[in-house]
Amino acid sequence: MVEDRDRNQEGRAQQARPRDALGRPLPYGAAGVEPISEVPLSPQETLSYARSLLDDGRPFAAHEALEVRWKSCPEDERELWQGLAQLCVCLTHHARGNAVGAARLVERAAGHLQAYVQAGGPTFGLDLAALISCAEVRVEGA
Repeated sequence: MVEDRDRNQEGRAQQARPRDALGRPLPYGAAGVEPISEVPLSPQETLSYARSLLDDGRPFAAHEALEVRWKSCPEDERELWQGLAQLCVCLTHHARGNAVGAARLVERAAGHLQAYVQAGGPTFGLDLAALISCAEVRVEGA
């Protein structure tokens, strides 16, 4: 394990280093954006939290919020939360000017979300096809 990384006693990464709104690490002591809560939330609370982070121009933080749910959700919902988190990473890459990374992530996200739709799991009010299309249009328009 690398010693200069921020880790807890179990070796999991921590959010000790400040980051900018697009998730890029800043020097220690710099003023960054507020870290997100790592407390697992209900599906609707997670979606609301992620949406508010996206509205604030923080797609990387939205990804982190969705990832918390992905890591704590029931097994049969993992494709949904992973796909949604990857859509936010796609938006992060897009905002950082990484068109190739954005295109790859939208493909991966689409694969997870399409597999989830095929399995027939709850979508918690989301139109997954529309979310995929929106991300694809944004990436292609870059």
